[in-house]
Amino acid sequence: MAFGWIDEQAQLRRSAGLVRTLRPRPADSPLLDLASNDYLGLARHPEVTEGAARAARTWGAGATGSRLVTGTTELHAELERELADFCGFEAALVFSSGYAANLAAVTALAPHGSLIVSDAGNHASLIDGCRLARGTTQVVTHADPDAVRKALDTWDGGAAVAVSDTVFSVDGDAAPLAALARACREYGAGLVVDDAHGLGVLGDGGRGAPHAAGLAGAEDVVVTVTLSKSLGSQGGAVLGPARVIDHLVNAARTFIFDTGLAPAAAGAALAALTLLRREPERAARARAVAGELHARLTAAGLEAVRPDAAVVSVRAPSPEGAVRWAADCRSAGLAVGCFRPPSVPDGISRLRLTARADLGEGQIEGAVRVIGATRP
Repeated sequence: MAFGWIDEQAQLRRSAGLVRTLRPRPADSPLLDLASNDYLGLARHPEVTEGAARAARTWGAGATGSRLVTGTTELHAELERELADFCGFEAALVFSSGYAANLAAVTALAPHGSLIVSDAGNHASLIDGCRLARGTTQVVTHADPDAVRKALDTWDGGAAVAVSDTVFSVDGDAAPLAALARACREYGAGLVVDDAHGLGVLGDGGRGAPHAAGLAGAEDVVVTVTLSKSLGSQGGAVLGPARVIDHLVNAARTFIFDTGLAPAAAGAALAALTLLRREPERAARARAVAGELHARLTAAGLEAVRPDAAVVSVRAPSPEGAVRWAADCRSAGLAVGCFRPPSVPDGISRLRLTARADLGEGQIEGAVRVIGATRP
């Protein structure tokens, strides 16, 4: 029977307690949300939703084509200028998703004969970029500049690039960006970093982890971002030197062959960026909430990882325990993320909490109380 092996795989997942299901949420969910990536609480902000609506009314529901045909509007160009200016880079290029942006950056900057040095904790989109690239990939120890240096030292081929998240999505720990850049520069290698969880949270007024590390605008650093987390919208972008952006326009398949970002998403992201410029304190508030969650969870006897940005990770005893814990939290009115294999290696299943800038004291206290009361 065609695809008969799928039934066997499904049974294995059920036996291991690893079945994933879609859970459509209503527009007016009563749950306290600590599961999404809406770090600044902007996804429902009136200015952001009006930015989306205004863009849709002006430009239509869809981009109508790839960016190189009809999919680039004046709105896309404005968003790219604003993103580059805000984050401190020469140019930017907007994609339909952060995933597509990462695939573009890695594949287009790692040609045949090159070396890609990839952090062991990188997001799936960076990993997939490495798999699709024509270069040779070497995976190195998590957040270890010396391991990057050792990999580069053994390479006697052509171009080389190191690839890393700036803030890792599972534990919320930050990469040592300045040290990584130094290691790359010793060998003339480029550095590509995914700032999906740093933009809007780290750096001066939320300008991102590369800005905080003094790497903004560097000619050997390329940054990818997502518009779907702190900016509350959808899409992604690559930031870097203009010559790199020009290269992506001509060489990145996920740019050339993909329909452009919907105007509503571009309008929402632009409105969120404008709001963040006006209210830079939102970034500091998100970090403060993360610190408060960590302190209270730790005081309650839970094993929580100290956050470097807005992700707070709480260790669970097992994959099954993590699933049950998250379900019990939901029953008690709290939505939390649940990471277990294959998203994370076996033995480190956990709850993943989002610290949002718009969470109040009572909500923080209530969330910690529920998590503590439902622990397996």
